Amino acid sequence: MSVGETGSGSSWFQRYLLPGFALKAVIIGGGYATGRELAEYFVPSGPWGGLSAMLLATLIWSGVAALTFALALKMGAYDYRSFFQRLLGPAWVAFEIAYLIFVVLILAVFGAAAGAIGAATFGWPELAGSVLLAVSIVAFTAFGTEIVEKLFKYATMLIYSVYALFLIFALTSFGDLIVQGFASAPRPSGNWVAGGLTYASYNIVGAVIILPVLRHLTSQRDAVIAGLIAGPLTMLPAILFFVSMMAFYPSIGAETLPSDFLLRQMAVPGFHVLFQLMIFAALLESGVGAIHAINERISGVVEARGRPPIGTAVRAGIGSVILVGCMFVAARIGLVDLIASGYRFLAWLFLAVFVLPLITIGTWRLLRPSTAPHMEALP
Repeated sequence: MSVGETGSGSSWFQRYLLPGFALKAVIIGGGYATGRELAEYFVPSGPWGGLSAMLLATLIWSGVAALTFALALKMGAYDYRSFFQRLLGPAWVAFEIAYLIFVVLILAVFGAAAGAIGAATFGWPELAGSVLLAVSIVAFTAFGTEIVEKLFKYATMLIYSVYALFLIFALTSFGDLIVQGFASAPRPSGNWVAGGLTYASYNIVGAVIILPVLRHLTSQRDAVIAGLIAGPLTMLPAILFFVSMMAFYPSIGAETLPSDFLLRQMAVPGFHVLFQLMIFAALLESGVGAIHAINERISGVVEARGRPPIGTAVRAGIGSVILVGCMFVAARIGLVDLIASGYRFLAWLFLAVFVLPLITIGTWRLLRPSTAPHMEALP
C-alpha cells in the first residue's frame, strides 16, 4: 500500500485532528480521567509547578508525536510491530515486551477505575464496572479501524464538552478557592521537571499505538502538523481538571478519585452521573486503543504472509483473552498502588526502547534521502 493510496480522499479532520484525538484517547485512561495521575505527578509541585510540568509534557508529546508520525509515513509502517522492526531491526522485540507490560498495567488500571466508578456512582459491586468495560472494549475492537476511529471522534466531543462544563461548574461553585490557590502559591515548586518528564515518558508510547489512524496522512507536512497539534489536544482536558483541583490544594492529592471529590463539592444535580459516564467513555477509548494496536499488529503479520486480515471473531477473541487476564490483576491491586508503582518503571523502559532510538536512529532515517516508503515484507 503506497502513501498516496493510504491518504487519498482523506478529510482535513482525518489528516490533522484525528491523530491528536487518537493520542488523547490512548493517554486519557483511568488515572488521567479520574484525576489520580494528576494528583500523583503534578499536585506535589503546587499550582504553578504543576502547570509548568504539564506544559513540559505537552511539548514532549508534540515533538515525539511529530517525529513518530513523519517516520511512520516515510517507512510505510502503520502498526507498532512494523514500525519498530524497521527502526530497530532484530531489537524490535524489546519494544514488544515493553508494550505488553504496558498493556497489562494500563488495562488493570482501567478495570480498577471502572469498578471504583461503578461503586461510587451506582453502588454496584466493583467487579460489575470492570466487566462492563471489558465487554465494551471487545465490542468496539472486534470491528476494526473504521469503528475505532468513530469512537475516538465522538468520545472526544463528549469528553471536551464535559470537561468544559466541569471547569464552569467549578468556577461557579468554588472559583474563589481556585483563585486563592493560585494567588497564594509560590513559583513552580517541588521537582516539577521530573513530574513532567515521567508523565510524558510513559504516556508517549501512545504515539505508536495509534499508528493505524495515520493511513489518512498524505505528506510529511501532514505528519508534522498532526504531531504538533496532538500534544495540546491531549493535554487540554487535564489542564482544565488540574485548575479545578487547585481549589483544594494540597489535600486533593490524597484523594483516590479526585473527580468524585470535586463533583461532591459542586453538587450540581445530574452532572455527577454525566461526568462519571464521561470517565467511562475515556476508559473505553483508551482500552480500545491499546487492544486495537495488538489486533493490527497481528493482522499485519497475517497479511504479510499472504492471508486475509483477521476477522471480527478473531479480534474479539484476542481482546477477550487479554482483558480477562488484566481484569484479574485489577481485582487484586488498588488503583493508587498500580499507578504509583508501575508507571515510573514504564517511563524508563519507553525512554530506552522508544524515545532514544526515535530521536537518534529515527532522525537519521528521516534525514536520509528517500523517494518512497520502506516497504520490505514482514515475516
